Amino acid sequence: MSVTYLEAIREAQARALARDERVFIYGQDVGAFGGAFKATKGLAKEYPERVLDSPISEDAQIGLAIGAAIEGMRPIVEMQFADFSSVAFSQIVNQAATMYWRTQVPCPIVVRLPSGGTAGGGPFHSQSVEAVYAHYPGLVVMTPATVEDAYHLLLAAVEIDDPVIFCEHKYLYYHLKADALPTTDQSPLPVGKARVARVGRDATVVTYSAMVHDTLAAAEALATDGIEIEVVDLRTVKPMDTETILASVARTGRLLAVGEAMPWGGVTAEVVSRVAQEGFTLLDAPPRRLNARDTPVPYHPQLWQAHRPGAKAIVAAVRDLVKF
Repeated sequence: MSVTYLEAIREAQARALARDERVFIYGQDVGAFGGAFKATKGLAKEYPERVLDSPISEDAQIGLAIGAAIEGMRPIVEMQFADFSSVAFSQIVNQAATMYWRTQVPCPIVVRLPSGGTAGGGPFHSQSVEAVYAHYPGLVVMTPATVEDAYHLLLAAVEIDDPVIFCEHKYLYYHLKADALPTTDQSPLPVGKARVARVGRDATVVTYSAMVHDTLAAAEALATDGIEIEVVDLRTVKPMDTETILASVARTGRLLAVGEAMPWGGVTAEVVSRVAQEGFTLLDAPPRRLNARDTPVPYHPQLWQAHRPGAKAIVAAVRDLVKF
């Protein structure tokens, strides 16, 4: 029986609730309704006092979670959309992120952010905000691209004593499936370790979240012309596994960083910066990055497809890169 990315997230939360009484889930309509995307479906029936509906107030959600965390609980907060977390920005970056540094009291909260674009989502329900939160010391930022990582990284996030921003991609909820739910307690890779999703020789493409799958599709298309790219899935953008990135660039001599977020600053800029600073002599061509267009995310499905860097855009960027 196959398992979707969304079901893996639901099962990870069920597992966390079952194994630790300090864990509870808090968010808008997460109880009987099961959450906006049904990521908590059925959990309130089994844990009625630990799957709790919040008011329509993101700052109140995070404020309560911080208070509970510093008193010993381990809350999982569901935002209906990543975009809405901006309402709680001060609580996340000024309170949760700095708590241990200021007080030596841990603040183990997990903030689940349904992230990224879908056809028709538009500018208020499609943003990729991982780089915003990665900017702030004290936060761990996870961006799972596989069913396995959606499960294992979420379970790991609950165990971490620092606040975790868990960016789960909405497009992958139903579009990505695995043959079975992961059954081991430990992820094959630890938090903060990148994964080489495909081995290649001609260029390294570093990416994360849903863009991993567009990049793998691009790799298949390029292979028909004899171009073999190595695909590195970051898994977490903070911490970032610079060692794995540099090792890959050492093998290929070329770098393309791909992300769905807007181009100004961001994760791809950080990847290029680190390679330019720490691995300049490994490069046989100038490093490049590819992002969405520098506009709000459009509503129309065709405009949305043109806005984001899909497989065709990745193929074109790699072709230019290997010509240098």
